[in-house]
Amino acid sequence: MPLLILIFSLWLAGFSTNVFATDITVSLDRSPVSVDESFQILFTVSESPDGEPDFSPLEQDFTIQSQSQNSRMEWVNGKSNRIIQWIVTVMANDSGNLIIPVIKFGSDSSPALKIVVSPSSANKSTQNDEDLFLEVSANTEKPFIQSQVLYTVKLYRRVDFAKANLSEPELPDAVIEKLADDTNYTTQVSGVTYVVIERKYAIFPQKSGVTTIKPLVLTADIVARGRQNNSFFNSQITQRRIVKSNPITLNVQPIPVTFTDSHWLTAESLELTQTWSGDTSQMKVGEPLTRTVKLVAHGSTVGQLPELNGSKIDPQLKAYNDQPVLHEDKTSAGIVASHEEKIAFIPAKAGNYTLPAIQISWFNTQTQKIEMAMLPEMNLTVIAAENTPQVQTTPTVVENKQIPPAPLLEERRQDSPVIENEQTYLLWKFIAIFSTLGWFITLGFLFFKHKTASKKISEPVESPAEISLKACVRQLKKACMTDDVHDAKTALLKWGKLQFNEISLGAIASHCEARLRDEILQLNTTLYAKDAQPWQGKELFKAFSENNARAKLTTRTKTDALQPLYRL
Repeated sequence: MPLLILIFSLWLAGFSTNVFATDITVSLDRSPVSVDESFQILFTVSESPDGEPDFSPLEQDFTIQSQSQNSRMEWVNGKSNRIIQWIVTVMANDSGNLIIPVIKFGSDSSPALKIVVSPSSANKSTQNDEDLFLEVSANTEKPFIQSQVLYTVKLYRRVDFAKANLSEPELPDAVIEKLADDTNYTTQVSGVTYVVIERKYAIFPQKSGVTTIKPLVLTADIVARGRQNNSFFNSQITQRRIVKSNPITLNVQPIPVTFTDSHWLTAESLELTQTWSGDTSQMKVGEPLTRTVKLVAHGSTVGQLPELNGSKIDPQLKAYNDQPVLHEDKTSAGIVASHEEKIAFIPAKAGNYTLPAIQISWFNTQTQKIEMAMLPEMNLTVIAAENTPQVQTTPTVVENKQIPPAPLLEERRQDSPVIENEQTYLLWKFIAIFSTLGWFITLGFLFFKHKTASKKISEPVESPAEISLKACVRQLKKACMTDDVHDAKTALLKWGKLQFNEISLGAIASHCEARLRDEILQLNTTLYAKDAQPWQGKELFKAFSENNARAKLTTRTKTDALQPLYRL
């Protein structure tokens, strides 16, 4: 018996350790990397691990340059969580497919992680100046229309900045989104160590043909070396430097002739899934069952994703759609978009129902092939609810009445009270018919009068609304060109009221695509910030114009070659 107790205790201790072990996640600030570039490994926990980390296993394949630790508080559903993160900056000792090994945190441990390290980039050539230059690249120079192009900007420097400004990429007929946060690391170029600031953009060309991404311009005030300023304020001596990148030419391909679907959709990968709130084979009459359909696309935007629950179903199966949930994540690998729709089904009677298949045709930019994402046809079985009353039909008994013989009728006609009653009955019958007829005539008169009045009120609304929208656009353009923040706010509020029936900038922003939404929120911040910086309206009106251009694309018919990128 003591032996059994000991074995059980050891098993219980091992079980407890596995159940209550701290979950440690491992991520990279970027991937892949070059063998001569530093990068960061991030170890994140939501509660304190068993002990301090031992990073020595990293030294087998990597050189540790620095390590740090920080913590922050997060609130989720009213509960606070303390997030602890260890950041280790390393450089790979060799190229290839390397493994970030398991790291022990006392009895807890992190999972292993693969990383691809490319060979040395020592063959890079410096541009413009040996201590400061820009390098830009695109992951493809022959993208398909509306497909994602990853545009990477790298600023190499071995000088200090007092101030610097880098222009944004420009490409006609394209949607451009900045991805994630900038990353910083060091690298070797021709044996010289540089600090690199890397920035990424997702570009979606909206027109086929040859087009060029304009060169970026960096304007920097560089701190002069070896020069001292003996003034009282000891201000730094700087030198203005302007550096330009190379342009990049894209040859945007049109929609392939083999793509016959009416909705053009491109992505690097696509996933279509569904979940149900209950058992589809045991539905009950009058009880709802919710179906959730979700589409996730890598390398696409929410505006490109189609509707999911558009097919007609049996009228005895009532369907109630929720508002679609749209979401975008901007990662260093590109944009990940999701479109989720929930629909509640309530059957009116027992039986078998069929939901048609959901099919989405899309173009895979990785394989350059047309593929089909599909949820197959579904059969739903509905049974009668337990408490549903059964309707019973009772046969109607018809009473046979014999018609009295003719002499009897003649005798009753001679009875004067009966004759008076029949005359009174006929009089009231006539009055009732006349009153009913008059009531119908009055009701018809009121109905046509109301309809005519409503028509007179509603007919002149559309034309002034269009005129008002154009006036709002003109007012907004003027305000943006003159950097008048208050007039811009007034114009946007008028526009939002007409378009979405919203009366605040925040509510209006929620109806717009990402770039315009960010500009409206920035305007809102400028209006109410204590120490607001001077506002420039050029970017707001540019985003507004792109937003309207994409809205107009939604009016195209199914025969159009291209569907709009954003749906407002």
